[in-house]
Amino acid sequence: MAISPADDAGRRADLAALVSLSTEYAAAADARDGERFAALFVEEGELVVPKFPTDLRPVVVRRGHAELRQVPDGLRRYDRTFHQVSNHQITLEGDRAEGVVQCTAHHASARSSDDPTQGPEGTDLVWFIRYHDTYRRTDTGWRFARRILDLQWVEEHPILRMGVPVGE
Repeated sequence: MAISPADDAGRRADLAALVSLSTEYAAAADARDGERFAALFVEEGELVVPKFPTDLRPVVVRRGHAELRQVPDGLRRYDRTFHQVSNHQITLEGDRAEGVVQCTAHHASARSSDDPTQGPEGTDLVWFIRYHDTYRRTDTGWRFARRILDLQWVEEHPILRMGVPVGE
């Protein structure tokens, strides 16, 4: 069966919307915006995360908007985070889709002392993540039905200098 130009354009638009959904997820997490974060999921959506640092396997389930709104609050223990998403592999099936998305997530913590002789200004805890996603098209666009955070490995690096973010 041949794909019509309209079908091809619709497929490209769907793929772009799904990539944008992952980008918005990263931005909402970094902004610590629980409302924005939860709105990216269907009402009964699930996020499955590791019980870090004791277990790197995805074993903790956050289900529904009320629980999902609280997820970005857990990032407040860091001074800053920076999530970079890439390598989207998506399979579309009508109003449902599945995907694998890679992410490098930086979690920066400033040194607690102002004494410059104490070494680096802070530490960067870097998570290398592979998300396994199930998506659903809704009346308001594509949303996560389920997102599993598969933590591949973690590294820690010194931060030599921390700037002040624009707007602070």
